[in-house]
Formats: sequence, structure tokens, C-alpha cells
Amino acid sequence: MIMQQHPRIQEQPLSLADFDAIQHYPECGGTSIFMGTVRNHQQGRRVIALKYTAYRPIAEKWIREIEDALKQKYAVSYIRVIHRIGVLEVGEYAIMAVVYAAHRQQAFRACEALITRVKHEVPIWKEEFYQDGDSQYVSGCCIRHD
Repeated sequence: MIMQQHPRIQEQPLSLADFDAIQHYPECGGTSIFMGTVRNHQQGRRVIALKYTAYRPIAEKWIREIEDALKQKYAVSYIRVIHRIGVLEVGEYAIMAVVYAAHRQQAFRACEALITRVKHEVPIWKEEFYQDGDSQYVSGCCIRHD
């Protein structure tokens, strides 16, 4: 079976059509999907937009390494994440992850681990823009130690 070779980092709006269909994985009974959107607030401040930037060559490599490691750890058949870069408005999708597994708990756990690891390890930076005209980078992202 040939899976889609989509980039893990992209500038275009995200869609579930960017992922392989569950019909290609008849052994799977559990699907977990996470779709993270830009919200309108952060720590009491009104957010009007976000800007994500990434060092693409490393971000793509590390995301694929994380996917491979979690595929093995949770024994899932399919695990993919796509992160958007560029300026995103409130309500737009910033990240999507899809996991197919034999059972729901495998899918849930793998999906949560995938989002957590991507958020904290992959060189993707988030700048928040506020209603008052100020902006700042969010701390806590991309803290991989190696």
C-alpha cells in the first residue's frame, strides 16, 4: 500500500483529506483525531492571530522520528501529524493528528503522546499577536535536549 507522502510542516490550511483513509487499515477499530485550533485568548490576553515558524528540515525529520517511535511503542498501524506554519487567524487549524489502531485506547494514548512530543520537541515557534497591538513568543515550545 502506498501512503500519502504529505509534508509534516505546511503553509496551506489543514484538512483531514491530507491523511490516509481508515479504509486502508481494515485491522483498525480505533481512530483518534486531534485538531488544534487558534483560540482567542491566552493568560487573560485577547489573541487575534498566531504566527508559527519552523526550521523545516529538522522539524520534518524529528516529526517523522517521533511518529516512528510512537508507532512502535503503542503498536498502532498509522500515526501522522501535520503542523501549519505562517500567520493563522482565530479558529484556524494549527495542528492535526490522526492515529489508527486495533483498539481505541492505543489510538488515544498514541495521539496524545504525539501532540505532546511535537509541541515540546520539534523546532516550531509560536508568536502570539494581541488585540492591544503587542506580541510575544510563547515559552515552553521546542525544548528537546539533544
